[in-house]
Amino acid sequence: MKLTVWTYEGPPHVGAMRVATGMKGLHYVLHAPQGDTYADLLFTMIERRDHRPPVTYTTFEGRDLGADTAGIFKTACMDAYERFRPQALIVGASCTAELIQDDPGGLAEAMDIPVPVIALELPSYQRKEGFGTDETFYQIVKALARPMARTPEISCNILGPVALGFRHRDDIEEVRSLLWEMGIAVNVVAPLGATPEQITTLGQAHFNVMLYPEHAETACRHLEKVCDQPYTKTVPLGVGATHDFVAEVAALAGVEPRKDLSRLRQPWWSKSVDSTYLTGKRVFLFGDATHVKAAARIARDEMGFEVVGMGCYNREFARDIRALAKDYGLTALITDDYLEVEKAIEEAAPEMILGTQMERHIGKRLGIPCAVISAPVHVQDFPARYSPQMGWEGANVIFDTWIHPLVMGLEEHLLHMFREDFEFHDEAGPSHHGGHAPKPVAEPGASVAETARPAQDAQDDAAPGSTGGDVMVWLEDAEKELKKIPFFVRGKARRNTEKFAAEQGVTEISIDTLYEAKAHYAR
Repeated sequence: MKLTVWTYEGPPHVGAMRVATGMKGLHYVLHAPQGDTYADLLFTMIERRDHRPPVTYTTFEGRDLGADTAGIFKTACMDAYERFRPQALIVGASCTAELIQDDPGGLAEAMDIPVPVIALELPSYQRKEGFGTDETFYQIVKALARPMARTPEISCNILGPVALGFRHRDDIEEVRSLLWEMGIAVNVVAPLGATPEQITTLGQAHFNVMLYPEHAETACRHLEKVCDQPYTKTVPLGVGATHDFVAEVAALAGVEPRKDLSRLRQPWWSKSVDSTYLTGKRVFLFGDATHVKAAARIARDEMGFEVVGMGCYNREFARDIRALAKDYGLTALITDDYLEVEKAIEEAAPEMILGTQMERHIGKRLGIPCAVISAPVHVQDFPARYSPQMGWEGANVIFDTWIHPLVMGLEEHLLHMFREDFEFHDEAGPSHHGGHAPKPVAEPGASVAETARPAQDAQDDAAPGSTGGDVMVWLEDAEKELKKIPFFVRGKARRNTEKFAAEQGVTEISIDTLYEAKAHYAR
């Protein structure tokens, strides 16, 4: 574990909370010190939930460590059962409480509570939030689900959606629609919206639909082994993947792969006159493995983008992403350090980022448009409107989401043509992006312009032996020539020129320096 400003994944007990919060009739007793209740805010604030998560914290204090913290846990368990009367309890410890080794599972089992009590062993110092969701759901399924007679009609379970998931609520409805078109009934959706009692009936379905491998793959494998239920491997994100998903489901169910494409507009819009201008746009992908794999296919095969970088933060899927990146001629970035991601994006100099909330911040700093494709996400990515990512409507939503941050076709040409105008200069930004009020253009007559660069960048670019007091200055002729470069690669040209100048010991960048740097990096 390490301290950081931003984190892609929390500790595994937050993953357990995501499962418990998504379910009904389930309660989570978490052995944790005062302060760990911060996790409630993730759901009540970011997801805009109208009630707090079904979690009881023991909230022991420092002075309790010399006394009986196990007794505090047992009291909290009994109080939670008496107050909430859940159908089942899950019990575990936070990363801090794990250090005192009170064994919540053993303590709860000895209490003889009259509902199933499921103990969670979540190694907080080796694993993270994604593991927590997958392991928690697996333990619930393992404890409650049993083989049983199949439903008379062909049916399936939809497994994987959890609380705090990226558009999971709406994805469920889209997948239900795809199944309904083929006459396949939905037995149970879990964990999101399910009760422990419904988990006991999972065995009635003929097969399982695995929507999010990060949260449900272990449970799906268990049900395949114990209940003889096959499960889908294709996640219906994008047009091509949705066609593949329908074919896979039809094969498992033994039905015709029926499709209602009346709502699907993405293929036509992608081929429309203005959208063809997107062809060849260079994009960098980062997020959870499932959404990155889907985004890579959509970006290259359905939108005509060029993928110049990709990676994921969940190391459990590193092998899959590395294999995929190899097919794209890339080296995958597997990290949970946002500073490494920022460095990789800066080096790749893409025209667009497809990532998480962290990449949105990185894009703002680097001046690169970003669309969010994966958790972790901010409150704005839990919209009140219907906004799925999966299925036919999901493909339409993805198209809109991805192109909105970009400047398209005619507008880009106009911005370039009128870049000296007070209303359309580079600092004003595209007209369809909010918060870009026209800013005043610099007064004419200035002979030099200092670049506004972070101190760390200037230090990194400084020539060997530099004292750090040198100021990188662009002369007026060089600044004007730089503006002739298309704005979407201008940032990289500026950085390369400044780096070249620093290596040469030059502190004033002239038009000659600009051309020399261009020739140097062209070799």
